Amino acid sequence: MSEIILDKENIEYLVLGGTILGGGGGGSIEKGREVANLALKLGNPKISNIDEFNNADKIITVSSVGAPAAKNQYVDYKDYVEVVEDLQNHVPYNIDAIITNENGGSATVNGLLQSVLLDIPLLDAPCNGRAHPTGVMGSMGLTELENYKSIQASIGGEPSTKYRIKQLVEGDISTTSKLIRTSADFAGGLVAVARNPIDCNYVKENAAVGALSQALSVGRLHSKGNSPREKIENVVKHFNGEIICEGKVNNFNIETKEGFDLGALQVSDNHKNYELTFWNEYMTCDVNNKRLTTFPDLIMTFDKDSGVPITTSEIQNNNNVIVISLPYEKLILGKGMFKEENYKVIESTLDIEINRYIKDIFKS
Repeated sequence: MSEIILDKENIEYLVLGGTILGGGGGGSIEKGREVANLALKLGNPKISNIDEFNNADKIITVSSVGAPAAKNQYVDYKDYVEVVEDLQNHVPYNIDAIITNENGGSATVNGLLQSVLLDIPLLDAPCNGRAHPTGVMGSMGLTELENYKSIQASIGGEPSTKYRIKQLVEGDISTTSKLIRTSADFAGGLVAVARNPIDCNYVKENAAVGALSQALSVGRLHSKGNSPREKIENVVKHFNGEIICEGKVNNFNIETKEGFDLGALQVSDNHKNYELTFWNEYMTCDVNNKRLTTFPDLIMTFDKDSGVPITTSEIQNNNNVIVISLPYEKLILGKGMFKEENYKVIESTLDIEINRYIKDIFKS
């Protein structure tokens, strides 16, 4: 695969496809467009092929961490650049390339500004090819490396207010990830993050290599549809997925807690109420107490009248939606998604069952 040059058209496909692969999380399509088009205005954004880099090259992950629905969130584009500089100034080696943590409306293009302004390549190798709620899920399995020390820098909150916070932490990945999540909570809901330097060889073996290309392809497929329904069906057919239900949203509730958006909603279809839960991303879909699909299968909502994907932070009661599910086997997932322990926190946080429905993934 050669490098991907991002012009106006490719940016739209990339952000659209990234939003769909966010599975309800991963940031908004509007924010993604804004950031990506700013990168285009300031330079020549592109996505590089990881195979062109040496195994010993040092790679870091860039991301946003927080609750998309938080009302007081503030991160300026300069913060995304400064946080990479903070990490670079802290380590005794050059950072050779960056990767984003996941796919999502803004997550997919996280790294473009840093790449353009700091002249550091952005690689087609996200930590994960779909959005996920916890840092360890996007750690590429680094939690399993004995004696690996995580280094994480974060910045967020509006300047000159009580929300402004900046930190750099070192230690165990789970602990440092929790500290970063806590900083997002104190910053009003969102922080820019640069983290986890690691050799390129490790990224090649454990990241979701090619997942940005997949987002680009998904956005292009969606855009080829001649009607809202055809746009959605193009995506579903490509992944051998299914349309689960369509109807009006009701009983929607959302709570922003400890840097996350948690909640549930129902979709009424043919006298049945389909129940969806989410923790930033959609986690489950049930009907009549029967489980239909479970994270990491990708559950996504679309506006029925326009075919545009709607995230959990944007959805509202009375929205007319189509709900789809795509099998995780057709996604490109990073190593952090294949450890049973990483899913138990979802069960305890949302008080739902996950692991007994997804046993096959732990055999992968």
